[in-house]
Amino acid sequence: MSIAEPFFRHHVFFCCNQRGPGETCCNNAGASELRAYAKDRVKALGLNGQGKVRINQAGCLDRCDSGPVMVVYPEGVWYTFIDREDVDEIIHEHLQQGRIVERLRVE
Repeated sequence: MSIAEPFFRHHVFFCCNQRGPGETCCNNAGASELRAYAKDRVKALGLNGQGKVRINQAGCLDRCDSGPVMVVYPEGVWYTFIDREDVDEIIHEHLQQGRIVERLRVE
């Protein structure tokens, strides 16, 4: 049995979980807004679609204490991010150049 080519070269999941008042969660740190920004940015750069990049919203990824977080597959690299500049850096370095952004990586 051969392994099929993935439908997307990179599949990016943003944790957009919303927990109750006073509980730590990625959405309280702007995850949904930054996911929307990433989706728009990837589209503007022509990186979206089959064989390219897909940006998705996820429920709880169970790493909110490190958040906000996203995970990039197929590499399985986890990132934290604070603002659009961090998201731009991940898009440019990881999704376009194939280089992990160590300063934002979550182990």
